[in-house]
Amino acid sequence: MNEVKLKDKNFEIFINEKEINDIISNISNRINESGIVNPLFIAILNGSFLFAADLMRKINIPDTEISFLKLSSYDGLSTTGNVNKLIGLSKKIEGRNVIVLEDIIDTGITLEKIISLLEKEKVNSIKIATLLFKPNSYQKKFQIDYIGKSIENDFVVGYGLDYDEKGRNLKNIYKLKN
Repeated sequence: MNEVKLKDKNFEIFINEKEINDIISNISNRINESGIVNPLFIAILNGSFLFAADLMRKINIPDTEISFLKLSSYDGLSTTGNVNKLIGLSKKIEGRNVIVLEDIIDTGITLEKIISLLEKEKVNSIKIATLLFKPNSYQKKFQIDYIGKSIENDFVVGYGLDYDEKGRNLKNIYKLKN
């Protein structure tokens, strides 16, 4: 499908399934070669679930674990600026080397909240891996350690990304059609 309609919006293909796989392979190779020991991957739900699953299948570091955290700052096409913690971590993570998995980082508001929560848990280190990054929207100073692809400030859906919870199941990533 080169175009999809979700609710009242039309989207056109932006990143195909093969390119997504190549991006994930690149990120996983860099993490595998990083020398990190006993990493705890924390996937941010709902958007990163496909990215996290595909990435984890390519990670070959011993004693790797994954957990999930759910936060939200979106309403429709725009961020609300408020982050709501919905589901937290279920076990002690003090002293762990954490790699946060995000589907997309734009303003950095959600990332700021995540880092704040992790610092309170006294983790050893925090690395950030994101499938997509919007440098022109980014308002924070946190280093993004693993960027899959930098994109313009387009609204995108598919491969876990949504428009009002629709479109997460799409194999490709689509951008809002002008």
